[in-house]
Amino acid sequence: MSNRTIKKAPTVRLPPKSNFELLLVRGSQVSIIFVGIIATVFALHAGEFILTPIGLGVVIGLMLGPLASRLERPGVPPALSAAVVVLLFILAVGIFALLVASPLSFWLQRLPQIWAQLARQLSELQGPLETFKSMREQLRQVTGGEGVSVSVDEGMGVETMATLAPAVVAQVLLFFASLYFFVATRYQTRTAVLRVCFNRRLRWRVAHIFRDVEQLVSQYLLSITAINFAEGLTVGIGLYLLGVPSAPLWGALAIVTNFVPFVGPLVMVVILFAVGLTEFDTIGTSLLPVALYLGVNTIEGQFVTPMVIGRTMTLNPFVVLLALAFWIWLWGAIGGFIAIPALLVGYAIIRNVLPGVNWGVDDLDRQYGR
Repeated sequence: MSNRTIKKAPTVRLPPKSNFELLLVRGSQVSIIFVGIIATVFALHAGEFILTPIGLGVVIGLMLGPLASRLERPGVPPALSAAVVVLLFILAVGIFALLVASPLSFWLQRLPQIWAQLARQLSELQGPLETFKSMREQLRQVTGGEGVSVSVDEGMGVETMATLAPAVVAQVLLFFASLYFFVATRYQTRTAVLRVCFNRRLRWRVAHIFRDVEQLVSQYLLSITAINFAEGLTVGIGLYLLGVPSAPLWGALAIVTNFVPFVGPLVMVVILFAVGLTEFDTIGTSLLPVALYLGVNTIEGQFVTPMVIGRTMTLNPFVVLLALAFWIWLWGAIGGFIAIPALLVGYAIIRNVLPGVNWGVDDLDRQYGR
């Protein structure tokens, strides 16, 4: 039997790529990523009607997930624990709505009177307003502008309400369905995603992403909810001592608006300023409700919230502002509520994909012993 010598094929060395070729490769990669981001944003905007209740249901489900886990420890099936969690959430929302329904209807009936009182109080500012008007006229003469015409919307008619009502009902039903099925199938969803991972290291990273997302979002929302209730109670008591009518309503409104940083407190300041103008005689005393709220909100933002959640997560305020602007532009008020949980989800994903970079959640490593 003859010995055959197997010759190796000659190694072909490709010439090194030039800087221009490397730039083209990197540019194409960046372009693909940019186009993907733009397409995702437009898809989220186009699917607002369906994606908004689903996203809200997922966020609330992440918050209530620990409660469902506690119910399942004695052996309660996930389907039953999810039903209990959803019923408790509906009960809490119903009680909250009943508490604010009566004072809210009272203030809605007083809207014409409130507008007349606001006009009378604002008449004290006639002098500064006249000065501003003369400055505007001078500026118009310099620029040659024709002014701005303002039209007043007459409000929604019966036909508009009849068209809008089924859509709102559909979104509410979709929200509760998303909340229930997310809580009931959260373990199956995690298992299905992990099975798709093709190697052990990727499976490990995805498992850590699921864990960090649940921990961050649930802890943030539960902590913020407790802080907001304490702030709303303090604001309500303070307004009651100042003699502001329907103080529990404004305290409840402070609870809701404080879930949206920056924007919520600004809305609350405007509302309390209008209430102060209608209930007090002078501009100075009408600022007392605003001063009370700003004082309580400042203490909460500068001391209470950093003490409660600052040891677990540290979010860049500029990034928070950008997230709020983006999600409010995308989905409105619900987007403002989803913004911070979505930012935390992004932190959890990026931190596990790029573990060597500090993305703002400082104590996760020490908390989990990594």
